[in-house]
Amino acid sequence: MWRGPHPPMLVPMSDTPVKQQSTAAFYGQAVASFAVAMIATAVGIYNLQADAWVRAFLAVAVLYLVTSAFTLAKIIRDRQEVGQLVSRVDQARLDKLLSEHDPFEKLG
Repeated sequence: MWRGPHPPMLVPMSDTPVKQQSTAAFYGQAVASFAVAMIATAVGIYNLQADAWVRAFLAVAVLYLVTSAFTLAKIIRDRQEVGQLVSRVDQARLDKLLSEHDPFEKLG
């Protein structure tokens, strides 16, 4: 029976996740889009034919909606990152077990 060192663990290149990075143009477009939406909403609320307290209520509601949307997006992103990390750890454990397994050990 062969008792040499175990072969090195080989990880296919396709299993290594690539960190996705946004381009500067995409980032700029997202910031500009957010700014235009906030300005348009603020102008709309300001020009609304209603009492000041109604406009103030709508402004606070919009700000609350925006902060809630940012929080939700962050939570979803964090959960996705944790899922990817757990998946990578599980894959590494499986790769280690497979690299250490000798199918001919019980035959000899």
